[in-house]
Amino acid sequence: MALQQLTDEQIRTWTREQKDRWWLERVFRGDMPQLTLRSALTGFGLGMLLSATNLYVGAKTGWTLGVGLTSVILAFATYRLLSQLGARDMTILENNCVQSIATAAGYMTMPLTSGLAAYMWATNSVLPVWQIVCFTIVLSILGVLVAFPMKRRFINDEQHPFPEGRACGVVLDALYEKAEAASGMFKARALALAAAFAAGLSFVSGENFMRLVQQKWLGFSSSWHLPHNLDGWYYSLVERGLAPLPKLAGVDLRQLALSPTLDLAMIGAGGLMGIRTAVSLLVGAVLNFVIVVPIMISLGEIEPRAGSIAEGTALFGRAHILNTWALWWGITMMVVAAMVALFARPDVFVDAFRTLTRRRSADRGGSDVLGHIELPLWVSWIGVPIIGAFGVWMAHEWFGVHWLLGALSLPLILVLALIAASSTALTGITPSGSLSKIPQFAFGAIDPRTPAPNLMTAVMCSEVASNSSNLLMDIKPGYMLGAKPRQQAVGHVIGIFAGAIAATPLFFVLFGLTGWDAGTGKSVMDTMVSEKFAFPAALQWKGVSDLVTAVFGGDSGGLLSRSIVWSMAIAGFSALVMEVLRIRTHNRFPLSPLAIGLGVVVPPDSTLMMFVGAAFFWLMSRRYGARRDTSGYRVWVDSQEPICAGLIAGAALVGIGDILVKVFVFG
Repeated sequence: MALQQLTDEQIRTWTREQKDRWWLERVFRGDMPQLTLRSALTGFGLGMLLSATNLYVGAKTGWTLGVGLTSVILAFATYRLLSQLGARDMTILENNCVQSIATAAGYMTMPLTSGLAAYMWATNSVLPVWQIVCFTIVLSILGVLVAFPMKRRFINDEQHPFPEGRACGVVLDALYEKAEAASGMFKARALALAAAFAAGLSFVSGENFMRLVQQKWLGFSSSWHLPHNLDGWYYSLVERGLAPLPKLAGVDLRQLALSPTLDLAMIGAGGLMGIRTAVSLLVGAVLNFVIVVPIMISLGEIEPRAGSIAEGTALFGRAHILNTWALWWGITMMVVAAMVALFARPDVFVDAFRTLTRRRSADRGGSDVLGHIELPLWVSWIGVPIIGAFGVWMAHEWFGVHWLLGALSLPLILVLALIAASSTALTGITPSGSLSKIPQFAFGAIDPRTPAPNLMTAVMCSEVASNSSNLLMDIKPGYMLGAKPRQQAVGHVIGIFAGAIAATPLFFVLFGLTGWDAGTGKSVMDTMVSEKFAFPAALQWKGVSDLVTAVFGGDSGGLLSRSIVWSMAIAGFSALVMEVLRIRTHNRFPLSPLAIGLGVVVPPDSTLMMFVGAAFFWLMSRRYGARRDTSGYRVWVDSQEPICAGLIAGAALVGIGDILVKVFVFG
C-alpha cells in the first residue's frame, strides 16, 4: 500500500492518543507475518556477514557504515529468487524485520574498533573474548531498554523523520509495489555484480590466497599475486637506475606512507560518503603527509625510528609519524569540530530534556491504544536499573572502574542517549564519537591515574547512546509500514547477539590477538595496527585518553613538545572557525574540519581511494542526474548505493578470507 503520513498540522495539534488511533486504523498491518523463524534466521545470517564487513571497514577508516538498505535489497532478492523455485515470498514486514536484525548486528562492531581497542592499547593487555561479548551485549540491551520510552515521543507523537530509517521504509514500500519489483531486482543484480568484481580482483591480489592456490594446490615452487601498490612499476624502474627516487625532506615517499594502493572497499566507502567529505579527507592527508610532516622532519621535530636521513637509511612509517607527532593535531581538530557541532545546536539539548518534563495526555490517564503491541514501559523501568547495575559491576570487576564512577555514569548515559536520539531523529547522524568525549574528560578528571575510568565509562555511554538511537532509526521504517514494535525490539536483540557472536571472535583472529603474548616484547597496539589496518577511531580514543591522563595527572610536559602544543592550538582554532562557518552558511562551506582531522589518521592510500570513489560517482551524478530515462542514470545514480555496498562487501570479505588463510593455513 502507499505510505500514509500525518500532515504537519495534525502532528502539531493532535494528541498522542489521536495519532496512535490513526496509525492503528490506517497503517497497522495486523497479523501480517513479521518476526518469523525465516526472517530471524535470515537477519541473523546477514547480520553476521555484514558485521564482518563493518569490522573490516571500521578498522581501516574509523567509520561504521549503515547496512540497512543493503540488507533490505539482499533479503528481497534472495526470497524473490526462492519464490520462483516454489518458496513463499517474504512479506514486507518480514523484510523489515531482517533489516532491523542485520542493522543491529552491523553496529556491534563500533566499540571493537574504537573504545575497547583503545583500552587494550592503553593497558597493553588483551581482554578475553567472553568478557567483550558479554559486556557489549549487556550495554546494547541497555540501549534497547532506554530507547523504547523515547520511541513513543520521537516516533509516535512528534513523528520525527529519522532520515536513514525513512529511506529504508520508502525503499521497502517501493520494492513491494509490483511496478517497482523489477527495479529492486536490478539493484540486487548491480550489488551482486559489484561484489563479484571486487571479490575477484581482491582474490587475485591476495598474497595468501594465491600462495594457497599456486603452491599448496598446484604444487608450484613460488606464487604470484596482483601487486597492491599502484606505483610498484615505478619503483622497479628506480631499482634498475632508470628513474629517480622521489623524496620529500630527503625521505623516500614510501616512508611517508605516500604509496597508492588499489582498494575497492575504500572506493565503495567513498561513493557512500560523498564528494565533500572525501575532499576534506584528502585535504587532511595532503596537508599532513605532504606539507606539515616534511617540514617537521626538516626541523628535527620528527626523528626517524631508525637509520639516518643523511645516509638515506631513515625509517619512519605512518604509525611512527602519527604516534610521535601528527596524531595530536589531527585529534584536536576532530574533537573541537565535533564538540562545536554538538553544542552549536542548543535546541537539541532543550528538545532532549523536554522528555523528562513534558506531560502527555496519555500519561495523565489517557488511553494507551497501542499497549497490546508496544513494548511495555514497565520492562524499561525495571530493566534499566537492573541491567545498568550489571554493567557497572562488569566495568568494576573486569576493567577496574571504581564503583562510584560506574554508578555516576548511569544518569549520564540517559542524558547522552536523549541527546543522541534527538540528533538522530532530525539529521540521521548519531554523534556517539563526540558524545564519548564528555565522559572521557569528566571521569578522567576525577580519576586520572589509569585510563580505565575515562575509556570504559565512555564506552558505556557511547554504546548505549548509539544503540538506542540506532534502534529508533530501525523502528521508524517499521512504524511507516505498520509493524509491531514489540517484535522489532525482539529482532533488534537478536541482531545484537548476531553481531557480538560474529564480530568479536573475528576481531581477535583478524588483528593477531589470538595467542598474543606480552613476553614477545610486541605491544597490543603494534600487533593490531598495520599499514592495512590503521584503527583511526581507536587512535582518537587513546589520544584523548592519554591527553586527559597527562593533563589531569600533571605530566603533560613529557608527553607534548612545544611544536605539538602549537600544532594543537592552530588546529583547534582552525576547526572552530571552519565549523562555525559551516554552521552559519547552513552547510554550504565546502570543507569539514572533522573530516580533515580524520584525514590525518586514516592511511593516505585509503583516503585517496575514497576520494576516487566519491569523485567517480559525483561525476556520474553530474552527467546522468537529470537524465532519468537513460541507462546511465539507472546504473550510476539510482543504483549507486547497491554498487558501493557490493564493492565493500566483496573486497572486505575476500580480504578477511586472505587473512584467515594466513592464520590457519600458513600461520
